[in-house]
Amino acid sequence: MINIESLSKSYGGNFLFKDVGFQLNRRERVGLVGRNGHGKTTLFRMLTNQDQPDSGSIIVPKNYRIGYVAQKILFSKNSVLEEAVLGLPDQSADQHWKVEKILVGLGFSNDDFNKNPREFSGGFQVRLSLAKVMVSEPDMLLLDEPTNYLDITSIRWIGNYLLNWPGELFLITHDRMFMDKVVTHIVGIHRKKARKIKGNTIQYYKQIKQDEEIYEKTRLNEDRKKKEMELFITKFRAKARLANMVQSRVKTLEKQENKEKLSSIKSLNFSFNYLPCNRKSLLETSNISFSYQNKDQIIKNFNITMGRNDKICIIGKNGKGKTTLIKLLAENLVPCKGEIKYLPGVEKGFFEQTNIESLDKNKTVLEEILYTHEDIDLQKARNICGSMMFGGDMALKKISVLSGGEKSRVMLGKIIVKPVNILFLDEPTNHLDMESCDALLSALINFNGSIVMVTHNEMFLKKLATRLIVFQNDEVSVFEGSYRRFLEKIGWEDENELKPVDSNNDTEKINKKELRRQRSKIISQKSLELQPFKIEIEKAEVQIGVLEDEINLLSNKMQNASMKQDGALISKISQEIHSCQERIDICFDKLEDQTEKHDEINAKFNKKIIEIDDRANIT
Repeated sequence: MINIESLSKSYGGNFLFKDVGFQLNRRERVGLVGRNGHGKTTLFRMLTNQDQPDSGSIIVPKNYRIGYVAQKILFSKNSVLEEAVLGLPDQSADQHWKVEKILVGLGFSNDDFNKNPREFSGGFQVRLSLAKVMVSEPDMLLLDEPTNYLDITSIRWIGNYLLNWPGELFLITHDRMFMDKVVTHIVGIHRKKARKIKGNTIQYYKQIKQDEEIYEKTRLNEDRKKKEMELFITKFRAKARLANMVQSRVKTLEKQENKEKLSSIKSLNFSFNYLPCNRKSLLETSNISFSYQNKDQIIKNFNITMGRNDKICIIGKNGKGKTTLIKLLAENLVPCKGEIKYLPGVEKGFFEQTNIESLDKNKTVLEEILYTHEDIDLQKARNICGSMMFGGDMALKKISVLSGGEKSRVMLGKIIVKPVNILFLDEPTNHLDMESCDALLSALINFNGSIVMVTHNEMFLKKLATRLIVFQNDEVSVFEGSYRRFLEKIGWEDENELKPVDSNNDTEKINKKELRRQRSKIISQKSLELQPFKIEIEKAEVQIGVLEDEINLLSNKMQNASMKQDGALISKISQEIHSCQERIDICFDKLEDQTEKHDEINAKFNKKIIEIDDRANIT
């Protein structure tokens, strides 16, 4: 168990977090969430003694081993096997078979063992870093964005591995579905504080929203009570017979802590600019083929016709040609053979990760947006900057000082400048935090035009794709259907061979019909157990509303009594207001208690449903 106590960290006088405290307990798999720049990676660096807090402490048990897979990758050996062997504990330094087993599980072949790590793609370099940590047999795994640059089969493999990981896990990822699949708890950094809950990101963000709504209601009630007491004190300070009541209110005000109004948090909020198009088809290809120089063909005789409302996702392992194909379709590459034909009236926008490097580091965010298109004026450019979370002086920041996530938002801003009816997106979620990914997904769902997107994010695939372009079995084909349908009908090649190593899961296989029956049973039981709490929550909310109306009525009566200077009536109404407020406080306590119990039960059942869905591949 790791104890984090009163931890604070600031840079240049600005706090990332302050007085943070929570525990990481045995066998817990914990997801760490928070916006970019709020201190998630900094906290990881503190756990591994690469950074130090301004105050507070991290208490780690003696001989407790922490394995850290950081975002930055460094290699010191000239072969994959030699590099991975570095992770073995001293007592197991000669047990190379353990290393080989994990490397194979991560997709390396025997021929790869002697290759230089630097020859591999970014995805395989991440896998090697993960393998090196796994063989060290740590008690806790710290994984900072482990899914970046990994393909879907590797992401699914790692997810299954982590579900069976016997130790503790602390995870940062922008991939909400991946996190929800593997974690048992969430720690969130929000408003410079940390909160830990049992459950997944859905429960966490729901709890944060509910807590802030209750806080705001309580703040408004206390503010109203404060004004009422101040009015009473002002009116009756000179009345000797009401001196005790006045003094009582003065003492109450002195003891009362002022609740500050919660500041608004800027969020990514935008929509793509749609250019209406009445054509049934927007794009047609005719037997396109492509290869780099004299190498083997990556794309061979590929054909597709794109409709005006198609949502097409390009999927497959890394290095198979997904980015090449989307560049061909977007006319950023010219096919070696075949033809790509755009119909009249079609306008396209293209987001590519490498295009981030095309941003002029000497320009400001505002200048990059303003000079994107000749028709855009300063006010419109300002508005777009604001929607991309660059409001006010933030729009005047130089590109050179922006983070990867901020640069991605600039690229999205440049796309929404002009109206389009086809969007081409190559891994748009890289470098975006979870909230920004949610905003992007919402904008894509609401876009009326066509979308072609390369992504390994299964939440985007499941919520967006109506058709798929699949790179698998050394060929590229069009699958007419959703990603869920693809998993049911075809699935990923070799996925059964990419089973988690050292897994303790010996559950016998159950056919999909039985799993669906179990799923239905769990949903029914969930509804049955949650119903009483839902009833109590609704009752509490209704009672709070009734009592707040009653306080408003009593406040009006108090004003009339004050104008008439009726001391007896004032005293009576004051007692009624106090009694009414006490009942409101009781209702709020009941609401909070019932909501907490409801969410705990809901999280328990949702976890079971996710486990069944994953086994059946039906989601």
